[in-house]
Amino acid sequence: MRRFASYRDFDWTLLGFVLLICLIGIVQIYSASVTTKFAGVHTKQIYWVLAGLVAMFLISFIDYHKLLENVHWAYLLLLGALIAVPVIGVTALGAKRWIRLPGVGLFQPSEWMKLVLIIALAQYISSLNPRDVTWTDIFKALAIVGLPLALVLKQPDLGTSLTFLPALGLLLFLGGMKPKQIAAFALAGLLIAPVVWFKGLKDYQKDRLVNFVHPENDPKGSGYQIRQSLIAVGAGGIWGKGMAQGSQTQLNYLPVTHTDFIYATLAEEQGFVGASLVLLLYFVVLMRLVQNAQMAADRAGTLLIMGIAAVLVFHILVNVGMVVGIMPVTGIPLPLMSYGGSSVMFTFLALGIVMNVRMRRFVN
Repeated sequence: MRRFASYRDFDWTLLGFVLLICLIGIVQIYSASVTTKFAGVHTKQIYWVLAGLVAMFLISFIDYHKLLENVHWAYLLLLGALIAVPVIGVTALGAKRWIRLPGVGLFQPSEWMKLVLIIALAQYISSLNPRDVTWTDIFKALAIVGLPLALVLKQPDLGTSLTFLPALGLLLFLGGMKPKQIAAFALAGLLIAPVVWFKGLKDYQKDRLVNFVHPENDPKGSGYQIRQSLIAVGAGGIWGKGMAQGSQTQLNYLPVTHTDFIYATLAEEQGFVGASLVLLLYFVVLMRLVQNAQMAADRAGTLLIMGIAAVLVFHILVNVGMVVGIMPVTGIPLPLMSYGGSSVMFTFLALGIVMNVRMRRFVN
């Protein structure tokens, strides 16, 4: 059966809310960076949003079934790129995560692997019998995610590697995991946690996990960012201090204000009202994603959209939680608001796949 696709079925409401979040993000990036060495990056963010829109429409034009059928090629290519990163990668901020491509610039394979993993998991799990998901099926899904996750952890990039897990967990659950399998899965996670703590994490990562609860233990070290973020959020009050008026932001007490801590600058300058409005916009976007998943023509389409929703929810919860001090600092950006080309492109490509599934929910 050939799926009928028409841009009349495009989710223009979803796109409208997405662009509204992007607009707020661009304005806030300008405000957060205007007195820093990063002044002007809001212009680059506009270019990335425009490029993301083009990419979204292009990927929505390709039948998602073709993406599912050929995802193994993209998976192998990016796996090769992750293997190549330690050899030919570019080091920045103490980590080697990027490859320099001639004529393109820096390419971060781990960001693109997030999207490929969602497609690969949707393709694999949709082929399983939902009434009889075996341990072998689960271990195969774990293997699909486990290899790239290990390579990204080695870079080291704990934040990005963690974003691989929400789609895995939700899609296995929707795919038919039994309660006893979920319980065994959770128990295994608890047993592995000490091994990861002692063998898998660097000292600075352990410090972040410990000191986010009590940042006063290391106020000038690992607790500094959280302390400054909490001060900024509290200083905003109900209505905020106004655009480019936040003292923590404009006096550069708050670090990386235009990327990881963009939500803290928003809370300081736009207050509780502005910060709550942004969360409401994210909620509407996520509800539209769930609605589109419910209307998908097949199981694979539903799993694709729900995998994307799971990753976006994880990004939002971790970033906002980090800003208000209930999550450790991990460097996970806030979708559509934090400055960064890789994050913007991932989000728009993911939304393009959502539109793709929605547009093909009817049979011609």
